[in-house]
Amino acid sequence: MIVRQAVVEDAVQIAVVMENAEASGWMLFNPGERNIEESRIQQLIQQLVEAPKASFFVAVEQGDILGYAIIRGEHLQRTSHRAAVMLGVHDASRGKGVGTQLFDAMIAWAKEFSIHRLELTVIEHNMQAIHLYKKMGFEVEGIKKDSLKIDESYVNEVYMSKML
Repeated sequence: MIVRQAVVEDAVQIAVVMENAEASGWMLFNPGERNIEESRIQQLIQQLVEAPKASFFVAVEQGDILGYAIIRGEHLQRTSHRAAVMLGVHDASRGKGVGTQLFDAMIAWAKEFSIHRLELTVIEHNMQAIHLYKKMGFEVEGIKKDSLKIDESYVNEVYMSKML
């Protein structure tokens, strides 16, 4: 498996992974809620790759995209040291090191761009993701109570960060 920067030609496969990840119920978007048309994903890739403090990574094995990671840095002087990260892995590839390798790529990129703080949020009962984030050195900073409404139930969101 390799991790590399996404290119616009990856859009169709990225859309498949996004759709699968959202179907898991662990993502911010409900299934079908996000516009994952090929042209929209191509636009997102282009925007992130060209941005001065953002990137879009994909994990690829034998030509198949197994997962993706997005990192977006801040631009204001007082917050320019931090970046938000987001990860999505196809359910067939979870627990196989894909997330770890995507995080390794994001962390290396962040260090190169003098990012000091990585931030993310995760649904409180997504224990597999929380385990990965802790393994990668993220720490829980707090809980945003009843932050999300999933299937008519209020769910807490966990705020996590990692200092580089």
